[in-house]
This record gives sequence, structure tokens and C-alpha cells, in this order.
Amino acid sequence: MTLPELYNIYLQNPSIQTDTRKLKQGDIFFALKGPNFNGNLFAAKALEAGAAYAVIDQMQEGGDERMILVPDVLQALQDLASYHRDQFKIPFIAITGSNGKTTTKELVSSVLASHYKTYTTQGNLNNHIGVPLTILSIKQDAEMAVIEMGANHQKEIAGYCVYTKPTHGIITNCGKAHLEGFGGVEGVRKGKGELYDYIRAHNGTIFMYDDYDYLHTMSQGIAQREIYGTINGSVTGQVKASEPFLEVSITNGLSQTNIRTQLVGDYNLPNVLCAISIGKYFAVPEEKIATTIEAYTPSNSRSQLLEKDGNHIVLDAYNANPTSMRAAIENFAKFPSTEKVLMLGGMMELGEDSMMEHQQIVDLINQHTWKQVVLVGGDFAHTRHNYLYFPNASEATKWFQEQGFNNTYLLIKGSRSMQMEKILG
Repeated sequence: MTLPELYNIYLQNPSIQTDTRKLKQGDIFFALKGPNFNGNLFAAKALEAGAAYAVIDQMQEGGDERMILVPDVLQALQDLASYHRDQFKIPFIAITGSNGKTTTKELVSSVLASHYKTYTTQGNLNNHIGVPLTILSIKQDAEMAVIEMGANHQKEIAGYCVYTKPTHGIITNCGKAHLEGFGGVEGVRKGKGELYDYIRAHNGTIFMYDDYDYLHTMSQGIAQREIYGTINGSVTGQVKASEPFLEVSITNGLSQTNIRTQLVGDYNLPNVLCAISIGKYFAVPEEKIATTIEAYTPSNSRSQLLEKDGNHIVLDAYNANPTSMRAAIENFAKFPSTEKVLMLGGMMELGEDSMMEHQQIVDLINQHTWKQVVLVGGDFAHTRHNYLYFPNASEATKWFQEQGFNNTYLLIKGSRSMQMEKILG
């Protein structure tokens, strides 16, 4: 079957699913394979459950004419996404970075959606499967598309750009994340910089945070740059307050000079300024920009401030790396309370630097006064410290439930695999 023929089938059944457990009537099931699963084995089940077609790369017994055989299902999914992308003449805004890319994506897409029909990445579907699925979810009425791109090794972002074909790009930052896969901080910059490479080669536009010198170096040769920052840029602003929520003083680019967000942490300042910059660039009315940002509430364990059992909890347990962990601790240390408890899970994918990076976090903790510190799992087990240590979140949960904390502030943070959100039950 040719790609145009497959696309015609998709136009008649414009809903893609890769998980039979989430299948809806009329979906096209793409039978992906992985190290521990083979979607081809579920193709017949998908058709029985209501799928219109099943795209497979291994012929199944009792073949059904609704089974579409291709050389490689994943490649077919990505090629179909690329073909669909080519049907649009709208801005495709790609976002990557070590930290803050999901929050930035949410803020940017919310601002744009206040004025344009906008499609964006749902949750964190930002990998080699999620990106094409996001593109294929975009309907013909789209006026804007915002695509989040995650990566843990080089050439990954470049691969996404092949079928996303972004017209605009954002690198939120390049920090100490996925050091094992990228091979160090310089490798992170090279990997994330693949987005700039694509934008540069295709005469696109980037939105760049002026305060990060390395972004200036990485973006050399890109003619069209929209700058935002604390001092320089078409949009500038500074932190006015950050305990508990970030309040931003806008010094240039917006007539409303004060933005009161529902985001925890002054490290969200660049994310807010980015959303304002993009809103202004695409002529979103200023009042919509301001009200949308102020109304945005984080979810999914990302810098959430929760009230539970008389306590104030900063839940930032979706992920962690040395850069984001340090920022969260330093921000939490500013909270005006002596009753502060840290519960921190291990940081993953740091390679040979892991023990050193965990020790540096412990050294940072030592610089402040806390009611209690609890370290959980990972290479915190190998650090020098005098704090409580538990091998996993389940054991930390038992301890937490026995404490009877009241009117206490807690920061709960850790890598995704640590599942630190379990502590709250």
C-alpha cells in the first residue's frame, strides 16, 4: 500500500491508537513493537474491539482484509505524520529543553488557544511515538500547532524535525538532564541544538531567553530571533515574588505590568516570558495573554502547590535532574516558614556523574535549615549525609504517615521512576 493510499484511509478514520486498552470504535490500530511487546499479536483483537483497520508488519494467521501490511509499523506511523504535516501551512512551534518544556508548552498553547484554534501535545507524549501521534491528532481547522519534543540522546530531536518540520522553535534551557545518554552537558547542548539546526537550515524563527549565554552561541546563524529576558528583549520581566506563587513584574512588552501566576518557583520566569513573547509575536490581544497565564494551573505533579491534611505541599515529582532539583530546593528554601520538610527521590540517567551529582545536592541541602530531610532511593544511598534514607517511596510513605505533620511545608521531588507522588497516598 502506498503512503497516499494509507493517508486516504486515515482521512476516513482520523483517529490513531497504539494501545488496544484505549481503543475506540473506528480507530486505526498501529501494531507497534518493543523489547517486551509485539502489537502485531493484538491486531485481530483490535479489529474485534471495533478498530476500522490494523496496520501490521508481521502477517497474522487468518488474515483480515482490514489488516494493512507495511514493512515497519513505526516508520509507517512517522511517514503518515509527515504526510499529514505537509497538508498544513500554519505555524508549527517545536519546544525542547532540559527543564520546563512541558510547562512552557502548556503556557504557550494556552495563550495561543485563547485566540486561535490550537492543537498541542497532550500530557508528555513527546517521544518517537508521541510526536507523530500528536501531529496526526491535528485537524483541518488548525491555526496553530505546538509540539513538545523530549530527548535523551543525540540525533533524537533531529529525527523528530524530519516529520514535524517546525517553522518556529524554542529551547527552554540546556541543563544536567539525561547526561548518560547525551554524554555530558556539551552533549545536551548539541542534542537540543538539533532544533536550532533545523530552524537555521529552513529559515525559521526562534524564541530565545536572552539570559542564557549558551543559547546565543547555539543560535548563531539564525537570522530571525525573538528575544525575551530579564533585561534585554521585546518582552522583559523579573521576579516580583515567588512564595508561594510566582509573581512577575513585566518591564517591557506588555501594558499589564504585573502577572500573578499559579506556578510555584521563580525558575518558571523564563517560561512565563516565553508565553508572553509568543503571544505578542502572533498578535494575541494583550488582555488574553495576561488572563490566560494567570488562570493556568499546573497539573500532573509538576510544581503543584497542594493543601492536604493541614499541610502545604509542593509536589514536583514528575521528574528530576540536578538542574531542576537544585532550583526547586533553592526556591523552597525561600519559603517564609521554619517548618519545612524535604522529601527527595533519586535522579536517574546521570551516568558516571551520578554519585557526584547526588552528593552536590546533599551539599546544597546542608546549606539551609530544615525541619526534616528524607532522601529516597537512587544514588542518594551512596552519599555522605546525616539525613533519613529510605530505599523506595513505599517505605518513605510509611514514615510520612506516622509523623502527623500539621501546618508544615513539604517539597516532594524525584525522578519519574521513583514515583514520589505515592507519598501523598
